[in-house]
Amino acid sequence: MNFEHNEDRRMLADSLDRFVTEQYGFATRDRIARSPQGYSSELWRRFAELGVVGALFAERDGGYGGAGFDIAVVFEALGRGLVVEPFLGTAVLAGGVIAAAGDDTQRGVLAKILDGTTLAAFAHGEPDSGFELARVATTARRTAGGWVLDGAKAVVLHGDQADLFVVSARTAGPVDAQEGVSLFLVNARTPGIATRGYRLVDGGRAAEVSLRGVEVGAQALIGSEGGAFPIIERVVGTGVLALVAEAVGAMDVAKEATLDYLRTRKQFGVPIGSFQALQHRMADLLLEVEQARSAMINAAAAMDADRVTRERALSAAKVSIGRIGALVAEECIQMHGGIGMTWELPLAHYAKRLVMIDHQLGDEDHHLERYIALGRS
Repeated sequence: MNFEHNEDRRMLADSLDRFVTEQYGFATRDRIARSPQGYSSELWRRFAELGVVGALFAERDGGYGGAGFDIAVVFEALGRGLVVEPFLGTAVLAGGVIAAAGDDTQRGVLAKILDGTTLAAFAHGEPDSGFELARVATTARRTAGGWVLDGAKAVVLHGDQADLFVVSARTAGPVDAQEGVSLFLVNARTPGIATRGYRLVDGGRAAEVSLRGVEVGAQALIGSEGGAFPIIERVVGTGVLALVAEAVGAMDVAKEATLDYLRTRKQFGVPIGSFQALQHRMADLLLEVEQARSAMINAAAAMDADRVTRERALSAAKVSIGRIGALVAEECIQMHGGIGMTWELPLAHYAKRLVMIDHQLGDEDHHLERYIALGRS
């Protein structure tokens, strides 16, 4: 199989890398991450104008990409810049659900997501759900005119800034059953919705979302009643690939920054990179980063495979990223010494992001168990 990017993807990668380098320097990124909004609406629209959001959607959805390697190309570049704009929550997760199962009216939202004028948030995780996708305690009860939603959602990316929510709710079955989970498209200003936003430790924002007696019409149901789990699994899998690619991009930057430091920092009159012990550690680190890249490529290539093959490749990649990301963070900071821990040095922020990626959409332990369980199926 040929894993080299085609001409369109190479052009996209070059354009995005150049834009991030020129317009999204670390000082800009730090200012945006510290802002009350947690992202820049102006830069979000500029990313959309550049076609970056469109690369995450298939042509039938108004984009021009949407394949596994398109996702990987975009998020690898975003990882190199530590971009905090809502690509994951809005485009990949919420937008992915609408693209996969929305009716014609609901899919009309995609155009506004693609042009950067509407922010959608994927409200699926709950305070007691852990990383189990099927564990949904939020309920949706039928009424004469539609549905009433009650429950709570946790760590909803950009939830306090969202215009729309894609909400999962149980319409039948026990709390941890795959059957009986449904999805709803809900206006964020619907009475009964309350959000509590907060900054994330590695940049950006999230929110706790409360739904109390939220009334929506029958047209809010996305797809079939009770049959949403396969859609959620597929879309979250795409999110896992995005996080894996983002981590690879961040690793590359951390690696290059550490190499540069070893070449320029002197001790006893010579660069510390000439010390054999540090050379061995750096060589091991380079091999680990390339292993992470291979896991990303394997996951991207498996996105069109059967369910078990796809999900095992994704979980395997997330396991690798969890282990290697922590290793890269630790080794790069240690080889920098005390300066590696300072807030002003970008490396500390890359290290923090790498560690936190492990805890999004399932950590290393969760995906290792899942990989083993899928192998038995």
